[in-house]
Amino acid sequence: MSGLLVIMGSGETAPTMVKPHRAIFERVGGRPAALLDTPYGFQTNADDISARAVAYFAQSVGQSVDVVSWRERPTDPVARERAVAALRAAGWIFAGPGSPTYTLRQWAGTAIPDVIAATVTGGGVAVFASAAALTLGSHAVPVYEIYKAGQPPAWTPGLDLVRQVTGLPAVVIPHWDNAEGGTHDTRYSYLGERRLAPLAAQLPAEAFILGVDEHTAVLLDLADRTASVVGNGGATIRRGDRSRVYPTGTELPLDQLGELGDAPGWTPTGVGSAGGAAGPGAAGETDAGPGRAGASAGADTGGGSAGGAGAGSLREAADRLDAAFAAALGGSDVEGAVAAVLELEQALVDWSSDTLTGGDGAHAHSLLRGMVVRLGELARVGARDPRAVVAPFVEALLAVRRDARAARDWETSDRVRDALAGAGVEVRDEPSGATWLLARP
Repeated sequence: MSGLLVIMGSGETAPTMVKPHRAIFERVGGRPAALLDTPYGFQTNADDISARAVAYFAQSVGQSVDVVSWRERPTDPVARERAVAALRAAGWIFAGPGSPTYTLRQWAGTAIPDVIAATVTGGGVAVFASAAALTLGSHAVPVYEIYKAGQPPAWTPGLDLVRQVTGLPAVVIPHWDNAEGGTHDTRYSYLGERRLAPLAAQLPAEAFILGVDEHTAVLLDLADRTASVVGNGGATIRRGDRSRVYPTGTELPLDQLGELGDAPGWTPTGVGSAGGAAGPGAAGETDAGPGRAGASAGADTGGGSAGGAGAGSLREAADRLDAAFAAALGGSDVEGAVAAVLELEQALVDWSSDTLTGGDGAHAHSLLRGMVVRLGELARVGARDPRAVVAPFVEALLAVRRDARAARDWETSDRVRDALAGAGVEVRDEPSGATWLLARP
């Protein structure tokens, strides 16, 4: 069992990261797993966030996780020591969405940072994602203060945990490739290039930025001294005026991270597509922190439904299934349309534990309701009285038969009657005229 520091860009409780979580847990052994609730401890729905995360790890990952509550610095010494003891006993410690600056305030001057470092150097695993990941470097981005409150871009001191356990002077920025807004740049945890450039210039000469894409993780292995990239996206090293991208599947010596050198692959900083979006907490308190964009498809989610497997985000899955539904209706494939509805419902279930779906959940629910309405319209047509549907055609043929009978053309009269009978319409000749009934649907 080797010490492992895992940095996730986002997706920590999403279907996209089920497979990485399972592989990481294989290295923990039988030691307890602890979820530290500090990053979102200020939110009124903190209990719900914890419950959803615990359910995700139990149901999707197959691991039991206990919540260690440190929503704010405990004033009760017994509660404080109980929480610290639970963390020390854990072989896996997780922290995720919320506010990085709130987290740093609650941990400052306490035993928490040292316990996390000791867990990793002692052969355990620490998984930091989203907002919590921002605390790991020597400098941290105060996302809420800059993006939502409009404060001038400035660093705040971080835990410097990456340097403590690996020796690397890294500054961690998750949500590196965020692209939610479309019209304005929200890469780099909603900073965008305009805000990040002056911040990067303020860093010490030896420091480098480690950017982790959404639905992606970087595994820093202390025993093997390697850095591995897993998930949907990649990791970016930004140093000085150049950057280098390491795609998923990359494994390199840990000490090579941040080495500029003359190796190929370095490009001018800021190169890449600009994104944009509503940013941290835009969907309200149910959005626990910095949000996400749809990542590229292709990750093995560990799920079985088409709505979840291979989907980089709930929005991506919903849009794909809505298109499949429309194509099925266009081709009169009712079974295919129903299958798309059921798969979208399953996708909503698969993503229900994710604390960062934000507007994606509302979007998916809206598409699902639209599918149900369109199926209802189809059912309304199909539920009509079949007599009303076929009556104009039957009456037209009976008129032809009446004319034939009036002309004593019994052959034509019988042929019309037999044709109607073959179609399930029984014709009865009565003194008042011919009547008919539908013998079968």
